[in-house]
Amino acid sequence: MAKQELQKATAETADTVIQNQVGPSDRCRRRLRFGINHVLILMNMFSESVKRRKRGCPPGQSLQGAAARDRLYQTAIRMISERGYEATTLREIAKDAHVSVGLLYRYFPRKQAVIIALYEELSRDFSRQAAAMKPGKWRDRFLFALETSLRVLQPHRTTLRALIPILVGDPDDGVFAASTVFSRVRVQQVFEDAITRSADAPRPPLADALGRLLYLVHLAVLLWWLLDKTPKQRATQALLGLTEQLLPSAALALRLAPVQRFVLEMDELIREGLFGSPAAA
Repeated sequence: MAKQELQKATAETADTVIQNQVGPSDRCRRRLRFGINHVLILMNMFSESVKRRKRGCPPGQSLQGAAARDRLYQTAIRMISERGYEATTLREIAKDAHVSVGLLYRYFPRKQAVIIALYEELSRDFSRQAAAMKPGKWRDRFLFALETSLRVLQPHRTTLRALIPILVGDPDDGVFAASTVFSRVRVQQVFEDAITRSADAPRPPLADALGRLLYLVHLAVLLWWLLDKTPKQRATQALLGLTEQLLPSAALALRLAPVQRFVLEMDELIREGLFGSPAAA
């Protein structure tokens, strides 16, 4: 509405100028009015074009960007799997993906960003699949979460093996680093829920402490699985079988006061030593 009023006022002003400056010649008035009308049309087209550009990227730009990022991510993961983390550089990733280093930096400004993206992908897939966990005893729900984690990680085993030094020993990008806390909490929450929402859940705070402890047991099993040299990780399957046999006895032992105190004190050490604070999640 304001634009229309402005155009109307401009046109009226132009007519006044024409009447005052050009005089009674109809031919001159028509020529000048024709020129002014063209100027108004061009102004209108320009303003509409500017408004459209302010609305965002052209259609398809975000899809192209997502495709470019995914191609770079897949290239980086493959090269880390083949060469190792330290031996893979961003420049080599860009060269292998046939893109400029500048474009790579746009999506992954540092190599660690690739690892964080991998954590995000794997923890998201695990959380989604673990949502199918059925009601039941905590030991059965824990086994389901553990087996789901192994199943989600199986296609990435070679890459994760190359990342063992980072996962375990890197204070900035490892499993317990501040930069990856979102991924750890997402996975850890599944194991806590497996205990606290089970049919035979211990009372708080023992249930939460047990969930965190079993999350660490799950990490230990994953490390065993990554280092397992037996064909088709047969030793890992045997370890899962032994764990399943042990869990009923562990459930009975958890009723004893000394065992409960051990779990609670161990949980305090875990939160302080690995999560950064006794009050950490």
